[in-house]
Amino acid sequence: MDKLKRVLSGQEAEDPGPLAEIADATSLSWSTRLKAFIACFIIGVVCSIMGSFLLWVPKKGPILFGVFYTLGNISSLGSTVFLMGPMKQLKRMFEPTRLIATILMLLCLILTLCAAFWVQHFLHTIRKGCCEKMFCCMPHITGKQTT
Repeated sequence: MDKLKRVLSGQEAEDPGPLAEIADATSLSWSTRLKAFIACFIIGVVCSIMGSFLLWVPKKGPILFGVFYTLGNISSLGSTVFLMGPMKQLKRMFEPTRLIATILMLLCLILTLCAAFWVQHFLHTIRKGCCEKMFCCMPHITGKQTT
């Protein structure tokens, strides 16, 4: 159809590259884009809320929170890709006026996962070490004599 338009308008009939053919073959209708946006956004909100509730699960709570909260944010952010397209989304995210906010947001997502997986174990190790030291110095609490 594009070739016909170009021929009728008097433009040269260039053969579009393979990238243009892929873009034409994978384009979605507006209603499909809107449905995908809504579905992806709802999944993101549900994951974020579920992560907040899972924070209170004993022992595994921080890990579950970090994973579900990060997935929820990525899904909510990714939902706008369906409305404007991936390249336009990336170009807008990395515009000079939004660059600092984008970097901070991505850094916070990464730090949330790091805190969920590694800081929890680090704090547990420090707490355990401090408690053992404290109880060794206080024999009247533990009932043991230190020599």
